[in-house]
Amino acid sequence: MSFIAIVPARLASTRLPNKPLADIGGKPMVVRTAERAMLSGAAQVVVATDHADIFAACRDHGIEVQMTRSDHPSGTDRIAEVAAAMGLSADAVVVNVQGDEPLIDPALIAATAALVNPQTPMATAAHEIHTTQELFNPNVVKVVLDKMSRALYFSRAPMPWARDAFAQDQQAMPSGYKALRHIGLYAYQNQFLQAYPALPISPLEQIEALEQLRVLWNGISIAVHVTDQSPAAGVDTLDDLQRVRTFF
Repeated sequence: MSFIAIVPARLASTRLPNKPLADIGGKPMVVRTAERAMLSGAAQVVVATDHADIFAACRDHGIEVQMTRSDHPSGTDRIAEVAAAMGLSADAVVVNVQGDEPLIDPALIAATAALVNPQTPMATAAHEIHTTQELFNPNVVKVVLDKMSRALYFSRAPMPWARDAFAQDQQAMPSGYKALRHIGLYAYQNQFLQAYPALPISPLEQIEALEQLRVLWNGISIAVHVTDQSPAAGVDTLDDLQRVRTFF
């Protein structure tokens, strides 16, 4: 499947200032992320930014980059602007690769993109949760699927709830129990991507603080690729940055 990868990157970050430009082995983080996306087989990789310093850093390292408006409420809106400016066809597949994922698995990008089709215009990814610490952590987003591997719901709460087992013990994963952790990687059919910013906001997304619930609330299917591999964590803190620097 042919697809385009767009990497949204904004300079502002509350926990790690100037995060996209943080040096990782001699290259800015956003450049490292774009280079990983290039290994996925994407027909084209473009960084979408609203800051001149990020634009210049990408150009200096030979990464295709486009400037966007500065008032976008989310990365999805930012990549939609770039996809429109590129004149992509309605059925083109666009993958949103977060700019703070310099260790993202290229195969995961390709596998998620492959799930997009006219009936399921959006796709994402997940992997199995193995500990109750993750399961009960509200910062770990969970997803439950139907028999066609489409998302039924996303939540910060433990899902599905093992009623009988958890009534007895919430310190151990029940036998035969399977829960999935959502991975923040998204692929879209361009026609849907352009319509997404205009979708009515869901009360569910406001309650859970999960933007993807807007899609389900509006009756649109999300396909989910389940990977056996736990993806490397993105960069949110100085400790994360040091971990990635050590890797490189």
